[in-house]
Amino acid sequence: MAKTNMTHRDILAQVRAKKFPPIFLLMGDEAYYIDLIAEEIANNALTKDEQDFNQTVIYCTRETAVADVVNCARRYPMMAKYQVVIVKEAQNLLKIDELAVYAQNPMQTTILVICYKNGKLDGRKKLVPAVEKVGIVFESQKLKEGMLPSFITEYLGGKQITIEERACMMMAESVGSDLNRLAGELEKLVLALPAGQTRITTDFVGKNVGISKEFNVWELRTAVASRNIEKANKIMYYMEQNTKANPTVMTVSFLFNFFALVMQAYYSPDRSEQGLLRHLEIRQAWQLREYTTAMRNYTAVKVMQIIGKLRETDARLKGINRGNLTDEDIMHELLFFILH
Repeated sequence: MAKTNMTHRDILAQVRAKKFPPIFLLMGDEAYYIDLIAEEIANNALTKDEQDFNQTVIYCTRETAVADVVNCARRYPMMAKYQVVIVKEAQNLLKIDELAVYAQNPMQTTILVICYKNGKLDGRKKLVPAVEKVGIVFESQKLKEGMLPSFITEYLGGKQITIEERACMMMAESVGSDLNRLAGELEKLVLALPAGQTRITTDFVGKNVGISKEFNVWELRTAVASRNIEKANKIMYYMEQNTKANPTVMTVSFLFNFFALVMQAYYSPDRSEQGLLRHLEIRQAWQLREYTTAMRNYTAVKVMQIIGKLRETDARLKGINRGNLTDEDIMHELLFFILH
């Protein structure tokens, strides 16, 4: 019997328990979970020896026919309980809805995994409800920025490795929300850990990801949030000497995102810790610290003015109304405006 509203954790637990419906429809904008589930199905349904004869991967193009997928799915396994057919890039498959006919009477010895990326199928079409009756339909959604630290700690936790809070934030904000890339960078850190070391520190991230521990946009944000004028200017001076690693436009964008969230926090109907976590869609309390620190140091009116100044600065850095000012002049003017 099919299950609905399953999370990726639910599906992985079922797959690892070797419970396989005949069809998985994995779709959505976040490719990481689609790839992860498909890989787990292949590794748990078949042994390495069985995969040689019973695992088929179809990479769809605009020329791939639905009939080819169906014919493959209707084969019988060879000396194994199942055969696994993984249909990758299914978003390229024209007339994909015609797979609904197969879903109405699927082979019980075939595990058909349909990987549909960069979007989702219309639930009103025939295929989605047909799969829901016999298998699993999963939508893989992009994680919001506030959820990335939880992904990092969970990913590393699965390898019995912990990470410092600041190091976790540095990884989340330097790599971004592409989970495949983020997982790859985390894997590099894991492999680089000295034997016996099970905690990733800020220093370790700085050495292996190329982020200075003391002089970076995260430390600048901390200094700005606490209105530490001396430290903020010191960091800005260092970053100006290393513009290749610290592009000014990226710094402005980083600060804009920070103050935009501070502004959102001011509009929260409940400014308690739990209320702000819900309103800002942040999972862990330690992520709130700099936002609440900024709220103590900047009024809502000042935050709104800073957001306006950041917009103006972004335009000037791109050549609009900048006159003879250098990037350094513009950034110093911005920092003075924020801190005073």
